[in-house]
Amino acid sequence: MRSPLLDLPGAVPAEAPDAGVAAHYGNPHVEQRELVAGRGFVDLSHRGVLRIGGKDRLSLLHTLTTQHLSELAPNVSAETLLLDPNGRIEYALYLVDDGEFTWAHVEPGAAEPFAAFLTKMRFMLEVEPADVTDAYAIVYEAAPSDVTDVLARNLPDGSREIFLPRERLAEYARAHRHPAGSWAAEALRIAAHSPRVGLETDQRTIPHELGLIEQAVHLNKGCYRGQETVARVENLGHPPRRLVMLHLDGTEEHLPPHGSPVLQDGREVGAVTSSARHYELGPIALALVKRNVPVDAVLEADGVPASQEIVVAPDTGGSARERLRRPV
Repeated sequence: MRSPLLDLPGAVPAEAPDAGVAAHYGNPHVEQRELVAGRGFVDLSHRGVLRIGGKDRLSLLHTLTTQHLSELAPNVSAETLLLDPNGRIEYALYLVDDGEFTWAHVEPGAAEPFAAFLTKMRFMLEVEPADVTDAYAIVYEAAPSDVTDVLARNLPDGSREIFLPRERLAEYARAHRHPAGSWAAEALRIAAHSPRVGLETDQRTIPHELGLIEQAVHLNKGCYRGQETVARVENLGHPPRRLVMLHLDGTEEHLPPHGSPVLQDGREVGAVTSSARHYELGPIALALVKRNVPVDAVLEADGVPASQEIVVAPDTGGSARERLRRPV
């Protein structure tokens, strides 16, 4: 679905997985600086939007996903994962409940299959899931704007994500300054060590590998899909891989694309999951590497030398991440 904000001056279309919105509006580094300074917004209207109604909606989500949601209060933001029966990540939901509906945004194209899954799993429960991506769009605001008649997910750093009726996108853009594109959003996401389903995940990824236990998994709730794997890794072992941020050699002009092998002394030890150019840090990337790769080892990503910054500690499987200002 093409965003009307692609008609703004300087807009350059993004490629998959962010097709449909702008990659940038002329200067991605300036756009990053504005977001970090608490100004501007990011068009995330390509993301899927779910609206889940019914009195049993939170109970069902609590039963199926990793977060404690049965008593989620209205207007409190939450993040949760749906795992497969073996504990591998399938979906990430960024949600808020308004007292009548639970609203969530997910990766592009994920709203329809997730709504179908909930419909299949509700049995006799009163739950009404709907993919409302055609009607609602997500906008990330580096600081709350003057738009007050919409539902918002308030984030810990003072920024927020609003569920905006799609027909108001163009009007919103005319009334607000400093639009930022997906390149700026991705650079800040990578710098914040924030993993993204579909990029940092593959068919084997478990929450511990990405350091998602802190904000998306509740370790003291009842049974849910994949809980056995989560509990076993938490209590008895370590994840086989760990997420790292790579500081790439800036003398190379190209960024290693998603899936590029990560090498240590010529031996493949992982793969690049995301890469971007940061306005201060220069070229950076996220990668999944084997847990036993020494944290001080110099690596190579698609021919580019790289040093590591710890995201998930190899000895504990815990996260060393500090939340920074970033869009999802």
